[in-house]
Amino acid sequence: MTDQAFFKSVLQDLNTGISSLFDREWPAWLSGIFLAILALIVFLWWHTWGVAGGYNNWGNWFFYLTGLYDQPPERSPLSNGMSLSNLGIIFGAMASALIGKKFKINKAPPLEYLKGLLGGGLMGFGAALAAGCNVGGFYSAVAMFDPGGLTMMLGLLAGAYLGLRYLIWEMDHVSFGTKIRAKPEGKGPAREYSTLKKVAGVALVLLVLVVFQIYAWQGETQLGGLIFFGFLIGLVMHRGRFCFANAFREPFMTGDGRMMRAVLTSLMIYALGSAVIKWSYIQPPGAGVYHPYMLGSPLGGLIFGVGMILAGGCASGTLWRAGEGHLKLWIALAGFTLSNSLSVSWIAGSGLKQWLGNPVLLPEFFAWQPTLIFYFAFFLFGILLLGWNERSEKFVLF
Repeated sequence: MTDQAFFKSVLQDLNTGISSLFDREWPAWLSGIFLAILALIVFLWWHTWGVAGGYNNWGNWFFYLTGLYDQPPERSPLSNGMSLSNLGIIFGAMASALIGKKFKINKAPPLEYLKGLLGGGLMGFGAALAAGCNVGGFYSAVAMFDPGGLTMMLGLLAGAYLGLRYLIWEMDHVSFGTKIRAKPEGKGPAREYSTLKKVAGVALVLLVLVVFQIYAWQGETQLGGLIFFGFLIGLVMHRGRFCFANAFREPFMTGDGRMMRAVLTSLMIYALGSAVIKWSYIQPPGAGVYHPYMLGSPLGGLIFGVGMILAGGCASGTLWRAGEGHLKLWIALAGFTLSNSLSVSWIAGSGLKQWLGNPVLLPEFFAWQPTLIFYFAFFLFGILLLGWNERSEKFVLF
């Protein structure tokens, strides 16, 4: 075999592999498994995976640069771990969309932009009350055995229900005006444009790897790893359309429980891995346990839940959907960023924080074995309940 034939064969194999990964949508459960593994890697590499802290850092810098805040944040967006992870999620989703030829600038009717801004603002305020968003305040908090995560889940369910109720009312009473119609693609340059998208996506992958290496050269390997792992999270969430807003909305909207089952399956893996890491003291048992149990978490979850339904994406979903080109989600991102910064600052100065509740670590009260039994019984019950709702449509609003 000649060298030319060998390289041609390698390129064909690479193209086949890329097509198999990016041409078809992944099952939600598969993305959930990968997400749990990546969240555990982040936990071992740094600490618990969160998202709201990155939004908060961006907002703090905005208000400092505009003169509203007197003191600059301790870290810049390029040296703040959650900020880098969030940027990685955007880039990962963008690369996935480009390679899969799904990237597109998606416009929306004017009212949708207003809803994006309002929804993002509600999410930012809710995350401030709960000391975390759907990731840090719910997903990671539950896996860290913080009951604040479970109570935020109840708030998210209630908020999603109320938000969906509003959308039903809106459909009957509010006119959206002129709808945005996609322009038909020309036949001539379509193939070349698709190839350009794929090349741009691969270039973005290489760019993230280069950035990781630059951080390592600067002695900041941990920070470089966070943007890389965030990149993988964004790619995984985009490939499976993995969105917590979808998980909390669809059981009420259509009865479809696939996304919520994927979330619960992911939590089983995440919680089991977390238990091993904490129980063996690789990370301290109290790591990631800082959410205001009893009041702040459910109240914040309720407000956050309404916001994510209006915005059309949760905190993590806003990032990856913005990365694939949704302009409404960029507006929601801005609303979340500004609202969360102002809300956290207000709560810190108002004395309200002491009334929101204190963090609790469940194994300190029930030991590890009973806690794990309760957790897996809870997850399995939730999966069975979702199946029953699909068949009976008991909680379906439409």
